[in-house]
Amino acid sequence: MSEHSKDPLPAQIVQLPAYMSSHDHQYSQVVVGLKGQAEFEVGGVGNLVGPGQGCVVTAGLDHAFGGTVDEPDILVLNLPIPNDNDPLVLNRINELSQGDIYFQLDSQIQKLIRMLVQEMTANPDDLLLSRACNDTVVALLQRHILSFKGNHRESRFDLAQIDRYIDQHLSRGITVSQLAGSVFLGESQFYALFKEQLGITPHQYVLGKRIDAAKTLIEQGRLSLGQVAELTGFSGQSTFSHAFARLQGISPSQYKRRFR
Repeated sequence: MSEHSKDPLPAQIVQLPAYMSSHDHQYSQVVVGLKGQAEFEVGGVGNLVGPGQGCVVTAGLDHAFGGTVDEPDILVLNLPIPNDNDPLVLNRINELSQGDIYFQLDSQIQKLIRMLVQEMTANPDDLLLSRACNDTVVALLQRHILSFKGNHRESRFDLAQIDRYIDQHLSRGITVSQLAGSVFLGESQFYALFKEQLGITPHQYVLGKRIDAAKTLIEQGRLSLGQVAELTGFSGQSTFSHAFARLQGISPSQYKRRFR
């Protein structure tokens, strides 16, 4: 699940945030739940993933993820990008991606994974161990997967939930990825649905919400314009004034004078 530019380790123990996030990458992943419960949305299909359960994320596929209550731990196996010189890896990824996105592991491989995770936790910088964990689990995965219907659901576009997220985070920067995660969608899928249904981009929508909140604070008359700009998430008063004037046709100071 790493978004860092450097190559990820073959196997990683990751603690997911208690909020939803989303991204995509040019390599495939296998995710296995270790502790707590996480929610995933992969290719438009959502499911809850607990200990011993997991999902396959094929390369380039938008996916959203996060903890449902606390910050769950997961094991992430980052599969190498296949090439013609490595047919075993290519076949292994193809076999995984052709199955169900979500799976349940039997008790035998769960026990093995717990042992490997203990070693990885004690030796987090051991690249050889990380590679061995990846190779071992992926090699055994097909033979130890059970049916897992779980809590499948289709993608949703919940504007009320998006509004709640914006209201709760209005004083901070809000990215499209964060908005997508708040409704368990991948970023590109969310952007397309948002533009199709509302006719504006997520950025334009958030800006409009910031300006509406700023107008309410100005009308109340208790704060300076600098304080209003800060509370509504603008980087400074000049940025706020420029955006306000562009959308409202008058400056914030002119608007404020109306309510004196």
